[in-house]
Amino acid sequence: MEQSFENREGKIWFNGEMIEWKKANVHVLNHGLHYASSVFEGERAYNGKIFKSKEHTERLFNAAKTMDMKMPFTVEEILEAKNSTLKENGFSNAYVRPVVWRGSEMMAVSAQTTKINVAIAAWAWPSYFDPEQKMKGIKLDIAKWKRPDPKTAPVHVKAAGLYMICTLSKHDAEAKGYSDALMLDWRGQVAEATGANIFFKMPDGNLHTPKPDCFLDGITRRTVIALAKELGVNTIERSIMPEEMEKAEECFLTGTAAEVTPVQEIGGIYKFNPGDLSNKLIECYTELVNK
Repeated sequence: MEQSFENREGKIWFNGEMIEWKKANVHVLNHGLHYASSVFEGERAYNGKIFKSKEHTERLFNAAKTMDMKMPFTVEEILEAKNSTLKENGFSNAYVRPVVWRGSEMMAVSAQTTKINVAIAAWAWPSYFDPEQKMKGIKLDIAKWKRPDPKTAPVHVKAAGLYMICTLSKHDAEAKGYSDALMLDWRGQVAEATGANIFFKMPDGNLHTPKPDCFLDGITRRTVIALAKELGVNTIERSIMPEEMEKAEECFLTGTAAEVTPVQEIGGIYKFNPGDLSNKLIECYTELVNK
C-alpha cells in the first residue's frame, strides 16, 4: 500500500516557515475543506529546476484573485519558497504542489475575514501513468460527467472544487480497467482528460486540440504546441465532436503530471496508433524539461 501523505518524513513550507511534514495540519472546520475555497498548482522539478516555475506561480496568483483571495506573499517569495522546499527535502526530480486556501476563522458561505493560507510540498513522483503502459498508449473511458459552462464556474483556474467530477470520472474509468477518462463539455464536445489536455493528429497532418474555452489552458499544452511548431507541425484549436476522433491517426495527453502520454483507445470505440509524432514530441519535451 502506498504511504499515506499525512505520514511522511520531510519538510513543508507553511505560511512562510519550513515545518515538519507531519505537523503541516489544518482544522477540520477550514473554509477550503467545506466550501472548496482553494486553488493549487501542479509542477515538476527536473534536475533540481522547476519547469516553468514563474508561469505556474503567476497562474496561482491569478487563480487566487479569481477566487477573491488576496495572496499574503509575493510572486518572488513563492518562487523562492518552492526552491527552498526542494532543497530542504533533498529532491532533484520531484512533483511540487503549492496550495492556497481559506482558513477556519469563518464557517459560512461568506468568508471575507478568513486567513489566506499558503503551503508548498514536494515529493517523488516518477510517472503519472504506468511507465510500460504509457509507451504503448493508455486507454481512456468516456466520462459521464461534463466540463461545465464557463458561466457556471471559474473554469479557467485550478480551483479545487472543479476537480470533484474529475475524481469521480477517474474512479469510474479505473474500475473498468481504463487508465483515465475523456471528458466532454456541456455541449457534448471533446474537452480534456481528468487532469490533462488532449491532442489528435488528423489526416491533414496537423494537430487538432479542443479550444480551451471551458477548461484549463495547460502550461504543458502550450509548451507542446510550441514544440510541434518547431517540428513544422501546426496546431488547430477548435471545437471537436466525439465522432471526429474516428478519423484521428494519433492521440496523446499533455500535462505536468502526464507530460506527453500517447493514447491507444478511447471508450472502446476509437483506436489510435502511438506513432512518430507522439514519440518525437515525447523526445522533444523530455529534452526541454531537462535543460
